[in-house]
Amino acid sequence: MKREKSMRTFDDNTHLYGRIWGVVAALLILAYPFICMIIFGASIDWGVFASGISIIVMYCAVGAVETFTYTPMLGSGGTYLGFVTGNLSNLKVPCSLNCMEQAGVEKGTEEAEVISTISIAISSIVTMIILILGVVLISFLTPVFENEKLAPAFDNVLPALFGGMAVVYISKNWKISVIPCVLMLLVFIISSYVTGGGELAGTLIGVMVPVGVVVTLVSSRIMYKKGWLGAIGTESEQAEAENKNSSEEKADAIGSASHDNEEEK
Repeated sequence: MKREKSMRTFDDNTHLYGRIWGVVAALLILAYPFICMIIFGASIDWGVFASGISIIVMYCAVGAVETFTYTPMLGSGGTYLGFVTGNLSNLKVPCSLNCMEQAGVEKGTEEAEVISTISIAISSIVTMIILILGVVLISFLTPVFENEKLAPAFDNVLPALFGGMAVVYISKNWKISVIPCVLMLLVFIISSYVTGGGELAGTLIGVMVPVGVVVTLVSSRIMYKKGWLGAIGTESEQAEAENKNSSEEKADAIGSASHDNEEEK
C-alpha cells in the first residue's frame, strides 16, 4: 500500500510540473516573434501570414497526432520532457525505445516509465552540451561544415540513424514490417512527386506517420490471427512458462528433501 501511494504521488507530481513547464515553454515559444517585433520594430505582413495558414493547420494536426502516437511509447514523464525539449522523432523517441529494449522492460510499466524519463533527460542534457559547444566553437567549425567533401555525410546523418534502427527492428519482425514499409515508401514517392519536395512534402509525410502506425497494428493483427507470424509474440510466454516450470521443479525438490528429513527424524 505504501509503494502504491508513493507511485500515485510520483505520477501526480509528474503531471503537475509537466503541465506547468509545458505551458511555460509554449508561452515562451509563442512570445518570441512578438518580442522580436518590439525589439527590431518590425510588423506583420498579413498577406504572407495568410499564405501559410494551410501549413500551420497541418503542423497543428501533426502535433496532435504525435501526442497520441508518442505518449504510450514514452510514458507521462518522458512525454512532458520530450515535448518541451523537442527533437522527438529523430532523437528522443529512438533513444527512449532503445533504452527500454536494452533494459528488457515492457512498455507501459512503471520500470519503462522511469527508464524512458531518465533516457530522455540524459539525451536532452547531452544535446544542450553539444549545442553550447557548437555555439562557442562555431567560428572554428564553420570551415568544416562548409566543406563540400563532407556535405554528403551531413545530409545523410538522419537516414543513417533511422537506417541503423530499422535494421535492428526489421530483422526481428520482418514479416510485420513488409506492409508498413511498402506503404510509407509509396507515400514518400507520391508526396515528393506531387508537391515537388520541400516542407509541404515533409508535412504530409509527418501526417502519414500515425496512419502507418494504424496500418501496422491492423496488418499485424490480421497476420497473427491467420498464423502467418509463427512463434512471433509467444517468446515471452514461453520464457515465462519455462521459468514457472523451473520454479515448480525447485519447489518440489525442496519439498521432497524436507519430507525426507522429517521421516529420518
